[in-house]
Amino acid sequence: MGKKVIKFMDTSFRDGFQSVFGARVLTDDFMPAVKASVDAGITHIEAGGGARFQSLFFYCGESAFDMMDRFRAEVGPDVELQTLARGINVVALSQCPRDIIDLHAKMFKKHGMTTIRNFDALNDVHNLEYSGARIAHHGLKHQIVVSMMDLPPGCEGAHTAEFYMDRLKQIIAADIPFDSICFKDASGTSNPRKVYNTFKMARAIVPEGTILWFHTHDTAGLAIAQNMAAIEGGADGIDLAKSPVSGGTCQADILSQMHALKGTDYTLDLDYEKVLVASEAFELAMKDYFIPPEAKMVSPTVTLSPMPGGALTANTMMMRDTGTLHLYPQVIKEMSEVVRRGGFGTSVTPVSQFYFQQAYLNVTQGRWKKINPSYGNMVLGYFGNTPVPADPEIVALASKQLGKPVFTDDPLDILEPGIPKATKILEENNLPVSDENIFIIASCEQKGLDFLQGKAITSIRKITDEKPVAPKGKGKKAAPVAAPVGPRSYSITVNSRAYDVVVSEGGAVQASPATAAPAAAPVAVSGTEVEAPTPGNILKILVDVGDSVTENQPLLVMEAMKMESEVTAPCAGKVLAIEVATGDTVQAGTELLIIG
Repeated sequence: MGKKVIKFMDTSFRDGFQSVFGARVLTDDFMPAVKASVDAGITHIEAGGGARFQSLFFYCGESAFDMMDRFRAEVGPDVELQTLARGINVVALSQCPRDIIDLHAKMFKKHGMTTIRNFDALNDVHNLEYSGARIAHHGLKHQIVVSMMDLPPGCEGAHTAEFYMDRLKQIIAADIPFDSICFKDASGTSNPRKVYNTFKMARAIVPEGTILWFHTHDTAGLAIAQNMAAIEGGADGIDLAKSPVSGGTCQADILSQMHALKGTDYTLDLDYEKVLVASEAFELAMKDYFIPPEAKMVSPTVTLSPMPGGALTANTMMMRDTGTLHLYPQVIKEMSEVVRRGGFGTSVTPVSQFYFQQAYLNVTQGRWKKINPSYGNMVLGYFGNTPVPADPEIVALASKQLGKPVFTDDPLDILEPGIPKATKILEENNLPVSDENIFIIASCEQKGLDFLQGKAITSIRKITDEKPVAPKGKGKKAAPVAAPVGPRSYSITVNSRAYDVVVSEGGAVQASPATAAPAAAPVAVSGTEVEAPTPGNILKILVDVGDSVTENQPLLVMEAMKMESEVTAPCAGKVLAIEVATGDTVQAGTELLIIG
């Protein structure tokens, strides 16, 4: 009897990019490595979706649709190209209305994709029903997901093999069309015995011939052991990557997994030498990109505070930009508390970002002094049902601070249609109204509009790049100032007398008594200061000085830790001052506006 051939998907060009480079990679740079992968016999490649959709518009100045078209043209008609979607969020970080969920599947089919892996971070099966139906309707393969992780010590009530079987039975009972089932561990924390039991039990539940897949990350150094457990438990396929993105925050390496399968009843059926050539081509393509050291490290503490590999590097890069990277160990430690009391949603986008943002606030503002709006909406039910009820004390705090009640209905029912709204924005800005542009506006919002208007700002971290300018905020060092050239003027005081001094370009100095100027009365602006709730970038300012605002009215939009969120008015009044500008990088606690 021959060995069982284990299917695998090469995640290097999607999850690898997200986990190591914060998803910021230019298409021209990596496309030669795609060709080398196909030449090595790799026929199943992750080609987009997840953070690799928005990031192209946000940071690369490229269209994700163009990238997908190039992918298909490069690999030919037979290679399976797969993308990642987040249930009712699809490729956005907030819920999308039904018409945009449908448009997502339609556009990804149009632009050459074969399969969409579709997950819900809360494991709320209802959130997968409509999106799964539309994926199948538009002729794509649907890989439906059960999201996994291990809970922090002392937690119980979810994330056991039995819990996953309950979700699997719900999927089957809901009659959601699917072509395969994936158990996805974005944090790489599920212990191998649980992985084995999950697949052993799933194989006994699903119809014969059902394809079972396993996805994990090597953040905690467990990926090979987890993959072996899944295979021995009955998995048909796994996810792997190539150097330089393999290991650490990404998937286990193809060559390492081939080695681990030696002497077993399983094989990847690949040629070592061809895979090595493909890896060398990929390393060459990525040689100029900055690899954060934490992206390649094994982080044992992640088993106690589950942080997914795909979000870890994006968060640390943001903390580098805001000068707060020294807080990272404290924030990771605090994630244990945030997960414990938040209802056990799986630590995967977008819930992992809710966890991280709340943990950051707990560290910088005091534990539970400030509820992050996204985390608060999650515990209140606006993203669906958490696996177990969130801590009642945290629910009450969220309800009070956000001014919102607990929500128990379908999140899709409270969303207005997205196509008319996006169409209006395109028309108002004299932009072509196409399905692609509608979806770009709906999923990328202001940054999508900036891209379509040619205003996108490229932010790719390469080793030759200059260091970022120090952010605004308390305690920040000023950026180095270039030496002045040309004539310079100064005012100096000697023995209580003021002089105007001019230094010519040649170095000659001329001094004369200063002309007295009338003393200006100090201008004091008093009122309620609105501070940044997290470190991040100012994406859009929604008000002007002099505007009257109501309590809870959105004032500006920030991008923080991969998430866009509104900063709202803490009270009614008039905008007396705006202390930041679009594009500024700020710290938590930075003064943004003053309302009086």
